[in-house]
Amino acid sequence: MANGNRFFPAPRLILAALVAGVLAGAVAVYVSESGSGNNAPAQVAVGDGKDDVACAAKADRAKTVAAAATGQVAALLPADPPQSLKGLAFNSPDGKPMTLADHAGKTVLLNLWATWCAPCRAEMPALDALQKEMGSDAFEVVAVNVDAGNDAKPKKFLEETGVKALGYYRDSTMALFNDLKTRGLALGLPVTLLIDSEGCLIAHMNGPAEWSSPDAKRLVETALGKSD
Repeated sequence: MANGNRFFPAPRLILAALVAGVLAGAVAVYVSESGSGNNAPAQVAVGDGKDDVACAAKADRAKTVAAAATGQVAALLPADPPQSLKGLAFNSPDGKPMTLADHAGKTVLLNLWATWCAPCRAEMPALDALQKEMGSDAFEVVAVNVDAGNDAKPKKFLEETGVKALGYYRDSTMALFNDLKTRGLALGLPVTLLIDSEGCLIAHMNGPAEWSSPDAKRLVETALGKSD
């Protein structure tokens, strides 16, 4: 567990991030000093469309995958019930509008982050390492920046944190975060969702985690059906 401690910044950094978020009119940062955290509601709203109905039938699968979330990623909760997230919208690395449906056929670890979020800065290298090691035609870490304004600050952030493997996904409108908040999935930043190849939410977490740890890699392997 000692390796995970570096993912929880000093109180002064957390305070600075909170102040910066308030000044920017941004959402509150969720932090935990005792390890990866999750205060998001376990129950989430689900629609009655055919995609949501199909996803809701994956409740047992969601529990199986979430049961593999141990150690550094133990705060990950199973979707209850799973729901379709195909319509989540943001911009692709080339700046064009896209939705999660464009990742059909690929399991996605969707992470929302901002430059003013200290826990986001702490976990970004681990997300980058996970994508570098496990990214493939079957899996991708999709880290979406939600800063307002232009691209200058987020791109500088990625350069400063040494990110090389992650694609530069973006939503400067906060619509993506607000959508997840409405669904009961987002309290603050960072927030991370595990979504299967059919666009169904399988598990979710609020707060940072050590995503490059063996625990995280086993979780991804389980989500991909490699350790069933």
